[in-house]
Amino acid sequence: MIQLENLYKSFGHTEVLRNISVFFEEKKTNLIIGQSGSGKTVLLKCIIGLLSIDQGEILYDDIVFNKLNFKKKKEIRKNIGMVFQGGALFDSETVEQNVKFPLDMFTDMTEEEKIHRVNECLERVNIVNANQLYPAEISGGMQKRVAIARAVVLNPKYLFFDEPISGLDPKSAIRIDRLIRELTRDFETTTIINTHDMNSVMEIGDKVIFLHEGQKWWEGSRHDILDADNQELNDFVFATNLAKTVRDLRKSGQSS
Repeated sequence: MIQLENLYKSFGHTEVLRNISVFFEEKKTNLIIGQSGSGKTVLLKCIIGLLSIDQGEILYDDIVFNKLNFKKKKEIRKNIGMVFQGGALFDSETVEQNVKFPLDMFTDMTEEEKIHRVNECLERVNIVNANQLYPAEISGGMQKRVAIARAVVLNPKYLFFDEPISGLDPKSAIRIDRLIRELTRDFETTTIINTHDMNSVMEIGDKVIFLHEGQKWWEGSRHDILDADNQELNDFVFATNLAKTVRDLRKSGQSS
């Protein structure tokens, strides 16, 4: 369980997040949406401890994460998998070395056990015969899948994604969305995803949190979002043709 209570974050005199309280659904995909500058990435970085907060609480299973010392935070981070925007792979290391990195950092597994686990995770994300390739030698979609393999290699309880389909073609984006949904289900992770893509929302959004100017402006499921009575949310949602099409089809079905 991850829960935020009355979270505030400022940079200097600029307040970026204000009074955010959220309960993220366990073993589900939780999407944080909003326009650029709404505070999505800052919120995600606060939740995983890359940024400190000014006020409030971040709870992991009723443990107040933001009040722990470094050693105790590290224990919780062992249960966290993170996929950064762009993948953030190590350019000078092979695919195999990239995925193995968390195992080297946090486990005392033998080298043989590590390679076996790496191969399991690469197979799970449909990457084969690429262990010795470098990130520059594979496509952007493959890089994202390698980053996901690295994020799940420790079998984490929590998975975080920052704009996971940014820069991908539509076919690759759909593949990544479906992979995230499958991993959330199969690994029973609590998954939190930053995105501005409404296709992702309609595909995998079990719970959706909409940020507007640093505040939680709306929350619900992907099934609720098309009928929400919230002007700012509607302006964001119906800027995409897919959402308009789904809404129009729903209305036409109800009237027939």
